[in-house]
Amino acid sequence: MIGRIAGVILHRAMDHVLIDVRGVGYIVHVSSRTAASLPPVGEAVALYTELLVREDLLQLFGFPTLLEKEWHRLLTSVQGVGAKASMAILGTLGAEGVGRAIALGDWNAVKAAPGVGPKLAQRVVMELKEKAPSVMALGGALSLGAHGTDQVIETNAPRRAAAKPTPVAGSASATADALSALLNLGYGQGEAASAVAQAAGENEGAAAPELIRASLKLLAPKG
Repeated sequence: MIGRIAGVILHRAMDHVLIDVRGVGYIVHVSSRTAASLPPVGEAVALYTELLVREDLLQLFGFPTLLEKEWHRLLTSVQGVGAKASMAILGTLGAEGVGRAIALGDWNAVKAAPGVGPKLAQRVVMELKEKAPSVMALGGALSLGAHGTDQVIETNAPRRAAAKPTPVAGSASATADALSALLNLGYGQGEAASAVAQAAGENEGAAAPELIRASLKLLAPKG
């Protein structure tokens, strides 16, 4: 299994990138969001990868963080969501946006992805809502970029210029910390994840303490 690709970009497109690794060119399919964030041709890059194996097809899909790769794995576990639909959803919402939409039950946000209809969007939210909190809780740890100097997973691989680090938003770590705090206070996973997702959406870029306070206000009894 190829879990990570690192090398030099030979060609860029809207949905894939060609990466030279020790003289071998790998075509890695990426979301439109990831494609837009990649460095120019001739520069180093590293992506976490997922290999799709079929009888007549081998395809590599690339992700800037393990968090996005995990959401891809979960999205494609939903019946009717193939790799193309998953990449469309991630390209539209990003990893954190997907988690927020699912935690809030916002299937309209999922439906905004090209090629995703209302029924499929609703199925994604219904099937993954219980799994969203655990992924959100790991958000900080899984948001580490794939940058580094090793060209492939093999040892003894020759080195080129180090890949530029993929910018990682601090909000993933803050969301994970806030969710963990609410769970420790005794709130259920579902209600805690929904509150944190709503608070994160209303307070973009907020640190964990601010998200915790905002989430607690949302969870406070009304009346």
